[in-house]
Amino acid sequence: MLVPLKWLRDYVNIDKDTQEFADMMTMTGSKVEKVEFFGKETNGVEVCKILEIQQHPDAERLTVTKVEVANEQILQIVTNAKNIKVGDFVPVARIGAVLPGDFKIKKGKLRGVLSEGMFCGAEELSIPSQYVEEYKKDGIYILDHQDSFELGMDVAEVLGVNDALIEFEITSNRPDCRSIIGIAREAAITLGTELKLPEIKVNGCSEEMQFEIDIQTDLCKRYCGKVVKDVKVGPSPYWMQRRLIEAGMRPINNIVDITNYVMLELGQPLHAFDLDDIKYNKMIVKCANEGEKFTTLDGVERTLTSDMLVIGNQDKTLDLAGIMGGENSEIKNETIAIFLEGASFAKENIRATSKKLGLRTEASSRFEKGIDVNLAQMAVNRAAQLIEELECGRVLNNMLDYYPKKEEVQKLTVNPQRINKLLGVNVSIEQFINILENLEFKCNLVASDKLELEVPSFRLDITEDADILEEIARIYGYEKIPAADLEGNATAGVKSENQKFIDTVKNNAIAVGLNEILTYSFVSPRGVDKINLPKNDEKRNFVKIINPLGEETSVMRTTLIPNMLNVISTNVSHKVESVSAFECGNTFTPQDGLPVETKKFCSAMYGKDVDFFSLKGVVETILNNVGFDGYEIEPETTNSTFHPGRCAKVVYNNIYIGTFGELHPDVIENYNLGQRVYVSEINVDLVFENLTKVKKYSPLPKYPSTSRDIALIVKDEVIVKQIEDIIKANSAGLVENYQLFDVYKGSQIEEGYKSIAYSITYRSAQKTLTDEDVAKVHDKILSELSEKLNANLRSN
Repeated sequence: MLVPLKWLRDYVNIDKDTQEFADMMTMTGSKVEKVEFFGKETNGVEVCKILEIQQHPDAERLTVTKVEVANEQILQIVTNAKNIKVGDFVPVARIGAVLPGDFKIKKGKLRGVLSEGMFCGAEELSIPSQYVEEYKKDGIYILDHQDSFELGMDVAEVLGVNDALIEFEITSNRPDCRSIIGIAREAAITLGTELKLPEIKVNGCSEEMQFEIDIQTDLCKRYCGKVVKDVKVGPSPYWMQRRLIEAGMRPINNIVDITNYVMLELGQPLHAFDLDDIKYNKMIVKCANEGEKFTTLDGVERTLTSDMLVIGNQDKTLDLAGIMGGENSEIKNETIAIFLEGASFAKENIRATSKKLGLRTEASSRFEKGIDVNLAQMAVNRAAQLIEELECGRVLNNMLDYYPKKEEVQKLTVNPQRINKLLGVNVSIEQFINILENLEFKCNLVASDKLELEVPSFRLDITEDADILEEIARIYGYEKIPAADLEGNATAGVKSENQKFIDTVKNNAIAVGLNEILTYSFVSPRGVDKINLPKNDEKRNFVKIINPLGEETSVMRTTLIPNMLNVISTNVSHKVESVSAFECGNTFTPQDGLPVETKKFCSAMYGKDVDFFSLKGVVETILNNVGFDGYEIEPETTNSTFHPGRCAKVVYNNIYIGTFGELHPDVIENYNLGQRVYVSEINVDLVFENLTKVKKYSPLPKYPSTSRDIALIVKDEVIVKQIEDIIKANSAGLVENYQLFDVYKGSQIEEGYKSIAYSITYRSAQKTLTDEDVAKVHDKILSELSEKLNANLRSN
């Protein structure tokens, strides 16, 4: 809520620096979002009167003026403004004045004629253009209200732009603070000073009001109104317009401005109807007809339902209760009589109607949070008082007040000793009662541990003793409450075996140089499109959110890859040269009841020295270190997310464990990556289920090993797994290890072929192997390689 400090000072004496005051208000629960100082960049601009206007002798577009300032001093100002005339009062920046942008006014000549200053427009006075009349926008800002200033006065003071504007964040439980008086009440207790409420007095006239009200629903708790005749519709005075502008509302005319002014001041929305549009001197409050069409003040025709509260006569609807009036009863320039309405409506109904129609106004935002039912009559009288003071109407004597079921006073009984104990402070009972009485509670101390309270009607948020605890804490001072360690006998938490395993996976991922990331489980369904998943892929079967915040978070993820690539894309766009990252998180698959959650591990890397084998090494290292043995890595050519020739899958006993490889060029383009990126996704739950949990002891070998190196010429389509499978199948229990150490293609190798070199280590646990023992197995391996893969030993 925007609160002009000048307006707030009408009700409370603020003797603190503005920023200090703002900090104090925040500490007592009225959080200040922002403090703005109007006119702080404008100094030395004062009021002058134009005495004479002459054409510049040497410039067609310039005029030379004589103006009077303080002490009958006459200045000469050269200007190009066309909207001024003799007798106008305008702002002038004299020599030495400072305008926004640290622009200092200096003595000078324009086309040879002396100019002793500069006239100012709205821009130089820091007045937003949307609040400036048309005839002032493209020229000098004319001061229209001559009675409120004298020559030489500071224009910032004249226009009321010499104070601060404070923006408060009002929580939904404090609707009483959505008004200047509400903030003033909080300021008074914060500063320890007195609240000065406006004295409301309506003189009225002898003519009695002939008007009826028919309430046909219990959604209207109270309905008050007055008739005003001899209305003179016109602009409201500048001081009122200025306050409305600073509080974020657009001035319209004196009658509408008065209703808005009272709403901002007291927090009670009002509505003024043109009396000629009501007819029959009777107002009916009822529910709309199903499908009824109604055009609101914003010119939009709306379709109403039977649960929406409306106000009108027996012929037509005139007002969407608590939200917005209709075009058919608005205040017009020719309006001569009005009916001034103040009412209290059921907040749930106002909120439901506002949401259904997509129409939220200053009035509805207050009604839907709840308003003190006693404000209705007070607000109508306050508006009537302002109408009389501004001489824009004749207020009839009696007040229409429909209030069939009076609200009961909220009563509470609290234990001050218990509240002190919970807060960890020792607030004396005298100070305890003083705080509550300053907050306008009525207190009756029955015993030292029993205090009976009557809650003020405007405090709709006070319902239990915990609310009183909060009131004492914030006014006593949060900073005075000592910090204390939490006490309790909590059960020691123990991680499950699965959780410990996840920690091991993460620790190993970090150990191989990956950085952990964390992304949201709520994702957009479009993510799987960007990674090229086929239309029939099971990962397109999402768990959908019933009430999502938006399309970007409307489903639960079925794969971690899109989230990972969003992070990679962000790093690429920020010119990060290399990234290695991982995430260990849940994916979700729908089923009857709760969805199935699957823990997956996703890693990604890119950079100058990164390739397919870098990622393969990371995946193998992590799997090996966590105790996952016996898996195999096989080529993968059908996964559309990955490059078909640079992708592999991890398989264990014919169970698919995961995939890794280089992203498909289309996916790289979809994420604007501009370079090769390598990604893996592993099902961690399957890895955990198939861990080799039995540790086998192998004694140190007693007998020496021997090794043989082989270089094979094979066709390009032969993969190393085929070679290794043959080595293992023909090892005869003597092959202890084999290691690929070279892959070569070049001028010495025939086109379509490659050289693959292995080092094979032989050892027996029973004896020292002879050359004959090794040759027998070694020759068998070579023979099988030749027969099954057409592999020949390389001769050069």
